[in-house]
Parts: sequence; structure tokens; C-alpha cells
Amino acid sequence: MRHGKKTNHLGRQTAHRKAMLANMACSLIEHKRINTTVAKAKALKQFVEPLVTKSKEDTTHNRRLVFSKLRDKEAISELFREVAPKVGDRPGGYTRIIKLGNRLGDNADMALIELVDYNEIYNVNKPEKKKSTRRAGRGKKSADTAQAKPEATSEDKKNEGNEE
Repeated sequence: MRHGKKTNHLGRQTAHRKAMLANMACSLIEHKRINTTVAKAKALKQFVEPLVTKSKEDTTHNRRLVFSKLRDKEAISELFREVAPKVGDRPGGYTRIIKLGNRLGDNADMALIELVDYNEIYNVNKPEKKKSTRRAGRGKKSADTAQAKPEATSEDKKNEGNEE
């Protein structure tokens, strides 16, 4: 039975898997997005999100905890200096996985994993939609339609009277 075994071993021994995830996390922090397989992206998401949460509070203890996982001083300094202030107000979900299709060589499912706050395409500040309610804003267009509607209803009433 498989109870309580939620880590994907990715076909690797423990030391190799930890080293690979640490290297991928450092690359993700440095480049803000990387291409990999879907399985590795999902494993990386579980690996890197707690580290980003720890980086929100810049203490020596948190830096040492993150360093024990990543083992790269430059990546840690970038995580605590640049990434953490950008995601400070976000309560979680710091990464996004976008599926890209299959790799040509071995038909593996490929994905793009990226830090959410660094994507310019998805984070364009769109003007918020105006909520349209029936009674809101008696402007020119709504005044014209308001005048047209009572005439139509009076004609409908006349037609109803003729049918009966």
C-alpha cells in the first residue's frame, strides 16, 4: 500500500533527487522561469514554495534553513532581496506551471514553471470592468433606451388586446 508516500521519486536516488531539485530551484530563482518536464515541475513546486514562504521574513534562521536546502549563496541573496519583497503580500501560490506539449525526442510532457509575479504577460494591470447594473448611470444611451422601452410596451399591450 502507498499510504503517506506523497513524494515523487522521479526515478532517482535520494541524494540525486535532492541535488537536482536544489539546482532547479536555484535556476528558477535566477531566471524566473524554466522549461522542464511536468513531473519535475510539480516536484519543484512542492520544493520551492516553502522556501519562498520562509524568505518573506528575513532572519538569520530563515536564511540558514533555506541555505540547507539550496546550497547557493547567490540564489539565496536574490531570493531574499528581490523575490521576497515582490511576493510579500501573496498568501501562497508563488509558482505557475504551464503545460507546453510533448518533447520531440521521447514524447515526454513538457512544462514551463515560473514565478507568478515576474510574468509581464499575465500581470498586465487591466482596467477593472465596470459593473453593469440595470439602474446604474442614466446617460445618453440608457436614457434613449428608457424612452424607447415604454413605447414598445404600450404597443405590446395594444397587440395583446387585439388578440383576445
